[in-house]
Amino acid sequence: MLLSFHFFGHPVTVTGWKLVGYCGTLIFAGRWVVQLIASRKAGHPVVPPAFWYMSAAGSLMVLAYFTFGKNDSVGILGNLFPAFIGFYNLSLALRHKKKKAAEAVR
Repeated sequence: MLLSFHFFGHPVTVTGWKLVGYCGTLIFAGRWVVQLIASRKAGHPVVPPAFWYMSAAGSLMVLAYFTFGKNDSVGILGNLFPAFIGFYNLSLALRHKKKKAAEAVR
């Protein structure tokens, strides 16, 4: 246990795994702020690579929390799919970047 306190009359205990889960949730939710900023800057909807990095990292952290800290199959299943999609889109973005770099050399 790292920390224990009351929040609106309810006891809260923060463990190391809960801290991982909180950080993962903040990263996963924060990706929308990154997407909003990129879209405002571009003047149209865009999904920057940082969105997918944050999706993958946040999903893995929350998945780790549900696997090791909570042992909750609902949370595990709920985070497997977003983690897969995040990594898949990252791989597509990296392949696209390599392809554009190779075309620029020619």
